[in-house]
Amino acid sequence: MSQSFAGFVGQTVVVDIDGPVVYLGKLASVSGEFLTLEDVDVHNLGDSGTPRERYVVEAKKLGIRPNRKQAQVRLARVVGVSRLEDVIEF
Repeated sequence: MSQSFAGFVGQTVVVDIDGPVVYLGKLASVSGEFLTLEDVDVHNLGDSGTPRERYVVEAKKLGIRPNRKQAQVRLARVVGVSRLEDVIEF
């Protein structure tokens, strides 16, 4: 699975996991069982009333507000990765 993310390294991405958390940040590396992100906004959607898609679109429009210098995400929890620039604004 890690090979499929190689083209995203160095780019700002959105990482969706199998839970209420979304990660937005620069993909630094993919190794072993983890994605490593830098300058990351780790956002628990359960703590706000904002739907996932709206939160991501707003981050694209207004910019990411990092709350972590670095975060690791277990690949087994990842359900999707996309470039922030590929998010379609509505």
